[in-house]
Amino acid sequence: MTIKAQEKAKLYWACRRGMLELDLLLLPFLENGYDNLSDEERSTFIQLLAIEDPTLYQWFIAHLEPEDLAMRALVEKIIAYARRSAI
Repeated sequence: MTIKAQEKAKLYWACRRGMLELDLLLLPFLENGYDNLSDEERSTFIQLLAIEDPTLYQWFIAHLEPEDLAMRALVEKIIAYARRSAI
């Protein structure tokens, strides 16, 4: 297994959350959008996975915005990806 494959395998398990709604957003994004992120955005994604589910739920479902601009941009990117994929 390559380092990149190992990294994605670890991220896959970190994307598996306690809420199905978050799984349905994060797992497809990891599988189809993560490779297109910049190194900075990948770092932000890893930080995002360390955040508690209730906060992520507020950002993704209740549409509250993170204060951090890089995190806000990534959340918007994940939401946009989910919307495009649902069509």
